[in-house]
Amino acid sequence: MTIPPLTTSLLAASLLLGLAACKGPEAEQARQDAAQAADSANAAAREAVDKAAASTRSAADEAAAASERAAADTQQALDRAAAATSEAAGEAKTAARDATAHASDATADAAQKVADKARDVADDAKQNADAAKH
Repeated sequence: MTIPPLTTSLLAASLLLGLAACKGPEAEQARQDAAQAADSANAAAREAVDKAAASTRSAADEAAAASERAAADTQQALDRAAAATSEAAGEAKTAARDATAHASDATADAAQKVADKARDVADDAKQNADAAKH
């Protein structure tokens, strides 16, 4: 069981006051011992407070560093997502351009076939007309 530093200081002070009421050389030695014990208790209390403060600062520093790392990781993930989105948009643009080109090629091929068929029909009509003249 640990006794908080403030409680230790109060106990030492009570002991010092109780011993102050005593008289004689033993009482004086007891008072000195009690004063020394109070000083030691106060030093221990200060040391405990300093250690607690240092631990708190260290924990806060570690939390801040972890937050900075998390923010950097998040930024990297966002950068990768933006790059992937940009790349996908570029690929979609290329695919749309290719599809348009293929559609244009298909339209041109169909028009060429219609023109060829019309030429064939015209040639047949001309041959039929020439044949009918003779």
